[in-house]
Amino acid sequence: MLRYSRAFLAAALLGLAAALVPVHAEVSSARSRATYDPIVDAVIARYHLPGIAVGVIENGQVVYTRTAGETVAGSGEKITPQTLFKIASNSKAMTTALLGRLVDQGKLRWDDPVTKYLPQFRMHDAWVTANMRVADLLTHSSGLPEGGGDLMLWPEPNTFTRADIIHGLRYIEPGYSFRSQYQYDNLLYVVAGEVAAAAGGAPYETLMRREVFEPLGLDRCQVGSWNRDAVGNVAQPHYRHDGRNVPMHEDGATIPAITSAPAGGIRCDLTDMLAWARNWLVPTPAQLQWLSWPQRATLQAPHMLIPVSTQRRQWDNTHVMAYGYGWRMADVDGAWAVWHTGTLGGMYSMLALLPDRQSGFVFMINGEAEDARTVLGEVLMKHFTAPQERRGVAWYADALDEQVKQRPASASAPDTSARQPVGPAELAAFTGIYRDPWLGEAAVCPRGGQLRFAAKKSPRLAGTVMRLGTRYFVHWDDAGVDPDAWMDFHAAGDGPATLRMAKFDPQGDFSSDYEDLRFERVGDCP
Repeated sequence: MLRYSRAFLAAALLGLAAALVPVHAEVSSARSRATYDPIVDAVIARYHLPGIAVGVIENGQVVYTRTAGETVAGSGEKITPQTLFKIASNSKAMTTALLGRLVDQGKLRWDDPVTKYLPQFRMHDAWVTANMRVADLLTHSSGLPEGGGDLMLWPEPNTFTRADIIHGLRYIEPGYSFRSQYQYDNLLYVVAGEVAAAAGGAPYETLMRREVFEPLGLDRCQVGSWNRDAVGNVAQPHYRHDGRNVPMHEDGATIPAITSAPAGGIRCDLTDMLAWARNWLVPTPAQLQWLSWPQRATLQAPHMLIPVSTQRRQWDNTHVMAYGYGWRMADVDGAWAVWHTGTLGGMYSMLALLPDRQSGFVFMINGEAEDARTVLGEVLMKHFTAPQERRGVAWYADALDEQVKQRPASASAPDTSARQPVGPAELAAFTGIYRDPWLGEAAVCPRGGQLRFAAKKSPRLAGTVMRLGTRYFVHWDDAGVDPDAWMDFHAAGDGPATLRMAKFDPQGDFSSDYEDLRFERVGDCP
């Protein structure tokens, strides 16, 4: 017989009461509009966003929604609460919820070894392989360097499979010792998705739809392959160029299944993301049957400490920050906050919860918006944690701009105005086919009078080799592949030539993990 504590029953009754109050996500009160519209308007104006969807929950109820802009800049197709956005790494919490479901069903244990479900799984170190638990896949403390192996996931499209990722992990050298520190990675969430598939007896995408989307009524969320026109109302990513928003890598008629789905490949609309958030803040009895209190507590408990930045200490008076299973958490002005962000090629998102206040917010943007996300997230959070504070959008935006101005030149991308294409003769001793143990083959070969770099399994990693001063770098053809990469060739006596690479811009996204590549020359150009 199941026995429930008074606290459990009280929470269940509160969730039931909240569920009985009708939620009109498209309608906001005059008070809420007066509070939140100026914030959203200021962020849109400051950062020239192509489109945004924002929702706020207070005391368990959706009190504000706002959509603005277009699915594609210049198209006239307006963003609505039903517009699908890439939620990127906010997918991780959905993956861990799926795993929690399997734990509740007795099909999985958090402390099971990964090799119980994936016998082919190997890390660089044999001891780590033997001791890697399912839980260790989720806390960014495996020893993988920050963003290690992400070039097998992005840029998309590429031909890397989940089996390729599981195989490639053994070749990625650790950046620190197992379980000793936090360094964000994505590959192990892909592995976690395969663990779920093995334990659940169905592909990850099938399980996500069956075990998460359907029970929670997330009717618009999409994973795997789907038809763009049949689903409809899909936001496209953008980048800023010459002062305007330019669509990038627009979807075709069929959205393909992607390898990265468990780490960052789910798309949802505002209505479903608000329903997802309320499931955590004020779960109904049915939702508590869907995922038990013990699993909910496990997912959002601190499992790995994260260093607290100076900015977070100064802005939020934060003392402790940690990672759970698919969630970050910290004290913010004395309140406990649980959140995650998502970043994926022209799409930015954030979902934040204040569990003790049954409040939170979510927003999604379809443009280059790293600073916009930081500012909007900070101002919305302060509404709950420090309402007396008068710092608004302009203050936080100016503070970020000032940080860039104070950054030393060595921490920024160099001026490339003097760059020159490299002729084939200049690097004739180093042309050829190179191979990295996990990224695979790449050609450094003449074409059209220039020297070109092209990765075999990642077609968007293609560009022209340039010289800047005495150094060489590859300038990618695709403006959406950023940053460019330094190329350092080395002769190795009687051995093969080698190629090492590094981010051209030290502030570039950590998923551009060129530093982890170990290319060796394996053949001549065709």
